[in-house]
Amino acid sequence: MVMREDRKEQILDKAVEIFAEWGYYKTTTAQVAKAVGVTQPYIFHFFQNKEELFKAVIDKAVQRLFEAFSVVESPGDHLVDMMGLAFNDLMQSHRNEILMVMQAYTISEPEIRNHVKEKFQMIHESISTIFERGGVSNAEVAASQFIGMGLMITISEVLELPQLRRFKDNGKYGPHS
Repeated sequence: MVMREDRKEQILDKAVEIFAEWGYYKTTTAQVAKAVGVTQPYIFHFFQNKEELFKAVIDKAVQRLFEAFSVVESPGDHLVDMMGLAFNDLMQSHRNEILMVMQAYTISEPEIRNHVKEKFQMIHESISTIFERGGVSNAEVAASQFIGMGLMITISEVLELPQLRRFKDNGKYGPHS
């Protein structure tokens, strides 16, 4: 059973790379299978179709976001900055996953769009709760602004425009401050 779970993780890891490089529409399960060194039917053993594989990749990345944000502890006046640093760390360590999550809303397939909508709603609720517990005023608004900053950071990464990462005079949110 452990070997099967390892293979499933390998499939997810390679799928992230390929989806990140080729996008959802140009990626095939055959490409993923070849990259992992398994047959395409083996992919379908774990995932019913490409949509299910993509959703699993998104779920894994969102879980990583939740984990990174849940361990951030800081007084309210520094919490947003510390959460921004946690996001930047994820961009460095799991760039493809984070870029996929932050761009997944552009996929027009209804099942994926709804899945991503649910994930973004969960992310917003989670960040709002963290901010509220940390004493950040207007926690829901701050969470929306934080997600907006994450989207801008993603755009700056994809377009290679680091100047878009500077949201404050002190540049705390940007990894290239």
